[in-house]
Amino acid sequence: MLDVVTFGESMVLFSPERPGRLRHVHSYSKQLGGAESNVAIGLSRLGMKAGWFSKLGRDEFGYYIQSAIQGEGVDTSRVLFDEQSPTGLYLKEYVREGMVNVMYYRHMSAASQMSPIDLDESYIASAKILHITGITPALSSSCAETVEAAIDKARRHGVKVVFDPNIRLKLFRSKGEASAVLRKIADKSDIVLAGKGEGEILTGYTEVQEIAAEFHRTGVETVVIKMEDKGAYFSSGAEKGMVEAFPVKHVIDPVGAGDGFAAGFLTSLLREEGLTQAVKVGNAVGALMVQSYGDMEGLPTWGELQEVLNEINDTEQVRR
Repeated sequence: MLDVVTFGESMVLFSPERPGRLRHVHSYSKQLGGAESNVAIGLSRLGMKAGWFSKLGRDEFGYYIQSAIQGEGVDTSRVLFDEQSPTGLYLKEYVREGMVNVMYYRHMSAASQMSPIDLDESYIASAKILHITGITPALSSSCAETVEAAIDKARRHGVKVVFDPNIRLKLFRSKGEASAVLRKIADKSDIVLAGKGEGEILTGYTEVQEIAAEFHRTGVETVVIKMEDKGAYFSSGAEKGMVEAFPVKHVIDPVGAGDGFAAGFLTSLLREEGLTQAVKVGNAVGALMVQSYGDMEGLPTWGELQEVLNEINDTEQVRR
């Protein structure tokens, strides 16, 4: 029995070893990058049982990705290898601290060849939650079909569907296409975790209360709207509220903050700590993520997270 199953493309990330335009950089570090695997690793470090699957190229990068994710305690037993298509790559450009550009080299990658036939229904049914992002359906039409099929299988077995739009406009032909494709998925989900800008794209509204109400109108049970350093708004039935962000003095790399939020939020939710606490934990993990280099390096263990939460609680008590 797994707590969360997620799937999507993970890539080899090449990060420059110093800030500056890539034309002036000559050495890079090899790391792991991928929204869904970030969430799975984050959940595993926090003590949850997580599974992740995808298609990888049968190449050294593909072997590295599976090994790295499995080494974090995530189940990778449903990973498939493609004999013809390569594992995707991407590069980061640290223009300066806190400002990061991302360049993808994932066209016709192995992951973009995923199709509904690759899904193991019993595996999805073994989880309490299916976590998906808006990145996967943007990779190809067959990937979009795979996401739709996974949602149908999850619903058939009473598995909760959690959707993070994680909009990457570079992967769509237009903002309108992104909105149409991802809104369809959001409307079939039980929980939507969206950034405020993403919520605006998907609903056309600008106020967080209106964004949440529009998602509720189509059947979404719980909506969380992330607002970066302002915190996050949540709405679920009669329960609504705003949870302040954790203070961050120094943002090093913002990539992966939303994945960290999802991992923290889902962990707290699975531990039945309540929606307000789940958002608070999500905020805490997201704050930790932006203070380190790399997509998943800043994900905390449960013990590390408790230290941060205790420090914040002590500060709040002093203020009172």
